[in-house]
Amino acid sequence: MARMHARRKGRSGSSPQTRKENPKWSPKGKDVEKLIMELSSDGKSSSEIGIILRDMHGVPSVKLATGKSITSILSDGGVASSLPEDLTNLMRKAVRLGEHLKINKKDIHNTRSLRLTEAKILRLVKYYRSNKVLSEDWKYSLSDAKLLVG
Repeated sequence: MARMHARRKGRSGSSPQTRKENPKWSPKGKDVEKLIMELSSDGKSSSEIGIILRDMHGVPSVKLATGKSITSILSDGGVASSLPEDLTNLMRKAVRLGEHLKINKKDIHNTRSLRLTEAKILRLVKYYRSNKVLSEDWKYSLSDAKLLVG
């Protein structure tokens, strides 16, 4: 598959082996849910929680252990964020690029980078609207993004 914003081919990668059940040596589901809630109270994002569970606690798959994803466990616990994490990270990047371009007005490379980032944001917003994660009247603008994530 080709790259999104480049004229070169992508890199093919292997997919992880699929398991049908949680390994015996892995922590049990209740313990994993407790760990997720503790890590979220420490201020970790869902992707950071997944990496910590994999590397430090030996959890190969949260879905196999608990039957739910990390974000659904966080939303059941009432600590989920209002915006999805990937959208928030892209908005942070756009805000940083916008601040940089205020100072460096002739930086054409980062101007293009801001356009590409905003295109990714708009594509994600369209996806999340269709899946009813965001409301239909939710709109993206750089000034609103500064208020939301800045």
